Amino acid sequence: MTVHARIVLASSSAYRKALLARIGIACSACAPDIDESPLPGEAAAATALRLAGAKARKIGERESASLIIGSDQVAVLGTRVIGKPGTHAAATDQLRIMSGNTVTFHTALCLLNTATGSMQTANVPTTVRFRKLEGAQIERYLQQDRPYDCAGSAKIESLGIALVERVESEDPTALIGLPLIALVGMLLQEGVSIP
Repeated sequence: MTVHARIVLASSSAYRKALLARIGIACSACAPDIDESPLPGEAAAATALRLAGAKARKIGERESASLIIGSDQVAVLGTRVIGKPGTHAAATDQLRIMSGNTVTFHTALCLLNTATGSMQTANVPTTVRFRKLEGAQIERYLQQDRPYDCAGSAKIESLGIALVERVESEDPTALIGLPLIALVGMLLQEGVSIP
């Protein structure tokens, strides 16, 4: 891997940091302090893109000559936004609502070069068809995986895979929270070769 600039992840997500480690990027991570509320009437994909850019810009304010990676994910079922549940009860409700339905996860990515001001963005949607889930199955899953910090209450990279019938995406890592295929392409544009 050829790296010419400092790389900073604009996130405190352990999932995103682990994804970067998969492709050999050991970087610092800083949690941006931004309001992540959607704007009135804003589409899920637009929210994800706006927030990914806002996170990168926020961290970019204090990082010179760096490549800042911002990412955000918004899940939607019809017009209903499905966020991080935070609690067992909320996760139970989310999984009941998603049972037998298709949820679209919009995973947005922003790569900001603070030296040049250039910014690349992408949205990688993933559709997930959930199985019909019984109450006891939901409870067993939540007790084992505890996905309270995951949009949609399911960790697809672990036991959550048992809850789904089908996953469709251009990038299998997008659903985990950081689309690596898109990121590698953006890094190449900035002169960073992986591997």
